[in-house]
Amino acid sequence: MPADTPPADTPPPSTAPAASTRARWAAFWSRGGLWRAVLLAVGYIAFFVLVSQVIAAVFDDQIDSDDVFSSAASIFWGLAAPIVLGGVLLVAFVRSLGWGRELFGPQPIRGRAWMWIAPVVVLVFNVLRFAAVDYRLYTTAAVLTTLFLGLCVGFVEELLTRGLAVDLLRRGGYGEWAVMVLSSLLFALLHSVNVLAGIEVATVVLTIVYTFMFGVAMYLTLRVTGNLIWPMLLHALTDPSAILLSGGVDVSTDRGEVDGLAALASLGNVAVILVCLVMLFFVRGRVDRNAYAGRV
Repeated sequence: MPADTPPADTPPPSTAPAASTRARWAAFWSRGGLWRAVLLAVGYIAFFVLVSQVIAAVFDDQIDSDDVFSSAASIFWGLAAPIVLGGVLLVAFVRSLGWGRELFGPQPIRGRAWMWIAPVVVLVFNVLRFAAVDYRLYTTAAVLTTLFLGLCVGFVEELLTRGLAVDLLRRGGYGEWAVMVLSSLLFALLHSVNVLAGIEVATVVLTIVYTFMFGVAMYLTLRVTGNLIWPMLLHALTDPSAILLSGGVDVSTDRGEVDGLAALASLGNVAVILVCLVMLFFVRGRVDRNAYAGRV
């Protein structure tokens, strides 16, 4: 073999640096830990805010600032489009680490039977809200786009918080109670950006309290079902049912009359808070971080 000919198993020089960079990238995230989960969440929020502002500026004529749910186009460009792009970013991130099967496969730890209470309560109130909506106040296109919005929110927010954040915390050696609380806090803090949309601070604070407890409910759903797809789907039903009943995001409006069924359905947030406040004290368990050894 000539002296200047590289061995057959030596990668081409142009690909070696790229492979080394990918390895360092995967190794960095595979260590897990709280601060990496926070870094990922902050990065997502920054991307989401930036993209939202760009889309709002470019498609300003499509968005009804007084009533974003007045048309399908307004819902899509005003709310769904930034979340869709955020989802593309997160999927690219997952693919860069090769964690797809890990995140969407069976959970490494399963839940107890009592944990079913949380997803059942959420589902029951979702059904009540959908039943109480006055659909005459919306076009068919607006309703369908709101349901699409719900799918996007459920996929993206659960992938980020019950998927990636939970995985990073487990890799960092946290017990499941801490995993539940910290991932739910990250989920709740995602909604602090609603202040930038002009929503009153007091309303945002109440939203953070509720979303923390809802995060607990989604964590319990993840544990008891054993797969990330189920909290995604349950979350995907929750936002549209609340939006269509109230006419807005994290607000109460005068859309429709508040009859007996609507009044009962409106108690859903209170029910979730009370149920999860009790249940979060009973969560136990730990995933052996050594199970992640050698995995990227």
